[in-house]
Amino acid sequence: MRERLLAAEKVTAIRWQGGVLHLLDQRLLPSEERWLACDNVAQVAEAIRDMAVRGASAIGIVAAYGLVLAVEERLAQGGDWEMDLEEDFLLLAEARPTAANLFWALNRMRERLQRLRADEDVLAALDAEAVAIHESDREANLTMAQHGIELIRRHQGNAQTLLTYGNAGALASGGFGTALGVIRAGYLEGMVERVYAGETRPWLQGSRLTAWELANEGIPVTLCADSALAHLMKTKGITWVVVGADCIAANGDMASKIGTYQLAVSAMHHGVRFMVVAPSSSIDFNLATGEDIPLEERAADELLDIGGTRVAPDVEVFNPVFDVTPADLIDVIVTERGIVERPDTAKLAQLLCRKRLH
Repeated sequence: MRERLLAAEKVTAIRWQGGVLHLLDQRLLPSEERWLACDNVAQVAEAIRDMAVRGASAIGIVAAYGLVLAVEERLAQGGDWEMDLEEDFLLLAEARPTAANLFWALNRMRERLQRLRADEDVLAALDAEAVAIHESDREANLTMAQHGIELIRRHQGNAQTLLTYGNAGALASGGFGTALGVIRAGYLEGMVERVYAGETRPWLQGSRLTAWELANEGIPVTLCADSALAHLMKTKGITWVVVGADCIAANGDMASKIGTYQLAVSAMHHGVRFMVVAPSSSIDFNLATGEDIPLEERAADELLDIGGTRVAPDVEVFNPVFDVTPADLIDVIVTERGIVERPDTAKLAQLLCRKRLH
């Protein structure tokens, strides 16, 4: 199965070549495929903040490469480069506050710095660590895809009709995707008949990115307005909602794209199973519940304007871009370390314990 999944990889959004980070600019898709070249940490932070790159896993990977560029800059400047580097850690950390993978990747890079031997090349060591973070995410995607399709097979068998929201595909990760990785694998195994994708306003990640990824791979996809999703569950025989996560608290509450919470409420009402697919690096045990997850709010223009044209009156705007889905609305969390059904603190702690043992 792994070989079939690898053969199906068609989209790459992150490339590290010759000490330059190349990012597929997701703000322009699907009308234009343009790559950004980042050769300093400020450009990387800007790409994360302005959503040229997005998706929790992808943000973490890109931040790791950003630290490599930062170290290169600091070493060239001389002085106390390690102290100066703290400014770069902070710059990247503040770019998107909700993505747990961002802080996980930065912490991993910091830990690698702390383990440096006196005879090691600093830049080479951090470059290798960033590449390892990237490659491990790709491997995690493949494992999660296999776990996810086993769940689907076990509960409903073939000819599934799935619903997804936001974009948790190859564009949002270092490889095959999280939620879309499961969907891709299910289609390859003949278990997925059709996928419904919500637009995901206001950035339209569902229509611009998810529909684009699925259509490019020949997977039957139907786009629908976000306000039609409950109606779809009632009328179209949806069997699973499959989504990604930007952060998972210790008790299993999870933050994802705004609108996911109401989707989970509708799924429970209609008896549709709700699957969250995310790497274990998205779990933050420093956050006891979803109430502790910092939820990013963005500029008013994202709601007042469409394509740069003002479509609403000049009124007060509330624009949170994430919401929290309580654990009791989640049927299963799929990670590369295993599956957690009906998640709670004890089950997630056991999962992370298994991770440490590995």
